[in-house]
Amino acid sequence: MSSSGLFQFAIDRGGTFTDVWARCPDGRVRVMKLLSEDPANYNDAPKEAIRRIIQQETNNHGSSSIDTNIIEWIRMGTTVATNALLERKGEPMALLITKGFQDLLHIGNQSRPNIFDLEIVSPDNLYEKVVEVEERVVLRQDDCQIHKQSGAVKGTTGEMLYTWKPLNVVQLRYDLQKILDDGIRSIAVVLMHSYIFPDHEEAVGKLAQEMGFTNVSLSSKVMSMARVVPRGYTACADAYLTPCIKRYIEGFREGLQGAKVLFMRSDGGLTPMENFMGSHAILSGPAGGVVGYAETTFDHETKIPVIGFDMGGTSTDVSRFAKIGR
Repeated sequence: MSSSGLFQFAIDRGGTFTDVWARCPDGRVRVMKLLSEDPANYNDAPKEAIRRIIQQETNNHGSSSIDTNIIEWIRMGTTVATNALLERKGEPMALLITKGFQDLLHIGNQSRPNIFDLEIVSPDNLYEKVVEVEERVVLRQDDCQIHKQSGAVKGTTGEMLYTWKPLNVVQLRYDLQKILDDGIRSIAVVLMHSYIFPDHEEAVGKLAQEMGFTNVSLSSKVMSMARVVPRGYTACADAYLTPCIKRYIEGFREGLQGAKVLFMRSDGGLTPMENFMGSHAILSGPAGGVVGYAETTFDHETKIPVIGFDMGGTSTDVSRFAKIGR
């Protein structure tokens, strides 16, 4: 029996099918499978499954609305972002990066798994446009004479930095307007050393929002880490996928006001619906599968690793779970 006497829903929203597990107030478990896209019959598969189960269990077949007062929680993993990334169906976006580094994310870290391969095939860039932002801050180096001519600033970690070039707001406004004129409304901002000095990124983000950009992904907020290449990749993925996630959430939220809705993050944790972002959603669906089989199939006595294989209609997920240590 549900401890609260309310409905509990766990949902896997895939590209082809949506699977719903429900615990009813009397403790019985219901499962339902629907097509994720069936516009002739419903607008949203997870909501439709919730509505059908509640109607059947409460014998209230006259109402098409969902009574959220009898729902304790809804937890969902989704491959909306996964499939958008694999199929390259994300939001058109632009990259704003410190001047002089426009090719940095295209070059990457030069990792070559097959070092003798004569034909290197690099993945396509997620961004359509690149804007070089006139600004530059550098970490303090006591033996560098140029620092004496630069303004000193303190980073979030207490380290000292020097402003070689202040942010050129006039040029930035002009460049942002050109992006808007091209129809792009989502941007990723990746500036050098922003992980400890986010001021320039925040100024860029504020200006972009004032000018009408609907999504601004700051690398210092999305992933505040020292290495600019992975930080930049993550910010670009966030700008590419977050608008897709937000559009889906806006449709899913309608009619579920007041319900406690949590989405599965790529790290296997749950986050409130309003905090769910594209960079956290890439492995949302697969992460739910790993958590599930780790809890149900892993033997804590033998500690034999478990392989997970989930073949969906759009993508196939393969994973391994093992417990390290005692």
